[in-house]
Amino acid sequence: MRRPTVPLAAGLLVTAVGCGLTSGSPMVDDVRPGSIGRGEPLEGADLTVTSKSFTEQLILGAIMGIAFEAAGAEVLDRTGIQGSIGSREAVRKGDADAGYEYTGTAWITYLGHSEPITDPHEQWEAVRKEDAKNGLTWLPPSALDNTYALAMNQASHKKYRTNDLSEVAALSKSDPSAVTLCVEVEFANRADGLPGMQKAYGMNVPTKNITQMDTGIIYTQTAKGNCTYGEVYTTDGRIKSMNLVVMDDDKHFFPNYNAAPVINTKTLKEWPAIPDVLDPITKKLNNTVAQDLNAKVDVDGEDPHQVALDWMKAEGFVK
Repeated sequence: MRRPTVPLAAGLLVTAVGCGLTSGSPMVDDVRPGSIGRGEPLEGADLTVTSKSFTEQLILGAIMGIAFEAAGAEVLDRTGIQGSIGSREAVRKGDADAGYEYTGTAWITYLGHSEPITDPHEQWEAVRKEDAKNGLTWLPPSALDNTYALAMNQASHKKYRTNDLSEVAALSKSDPSAVTLCVEVEFANRADGLPGMQKAYGMNVPTKNITQMDTGIIYTQTAKGNCTYGEVYTTDGRIKSMNLVVMDDDKHFFPNYNAAPVINTKTLKEWPAIPDVLDPITKKLNNTVAQDLNAKVDVDGEDPHQVALDWMKAEGFVK
């Protein structure tokens, strides 16, 4: 996924990059410039777009590729690389030209910092500055912030009336049996997951009240009320489809994971129009948009590329 704390072994990394880059096919969407790509400033460019393998990344990769197509480029689709590091390495090494990445992932996982920066713009600025030496250019970020959160169903929300994590912490003290958690194994053991959250908010949830399970099951168990709070990702489409209420991280404990285009710097020097093509799209991306698009895939079973194309046309970016 997007936030592993343990680096992949060198052999696994080669495999991840290799698997992603030994396959791929040309994007052949019949698109023309709409509000972006006018004058086809990327005509003559051969660009390779990459992404990680989870739903949101597949959609973002398709959005980027479609934008490049509309601007006149020939685009090779090499999205869907397993793991967090593979797609980044492809762009860094020049095996791919661009992809959407998350600021928190870069700061903590790739650049090795243990403490996130609270302000999202400052986080992006720090990543942009430090990653420049790696031959990567970060374009301006979106408001899309795919970070951790706790959520509850409507019945639990009506009963306990908590709206932020400070109120969850207060409930854990006033009524310890009320706070039961469904979380992933990784989240239960990460410093930027459950242990850190409990420390930051002064929670002390008993181990017997914490159940570890796979991501998909967390959503269904939370929706059913089998746990009061479930660990979720803030852009997941199941939040909206299951009508869950997300608790505000009022102390800003969780890192910012804002999505932003990352471009191989050599590619950007050759094709300086890329920011003009991508910036208007990135500005439209936020958690509500991401939840809607992700739900079309994860809930409705639609194809990620088609979801991206439909959205690009609906927004008028392409025709």
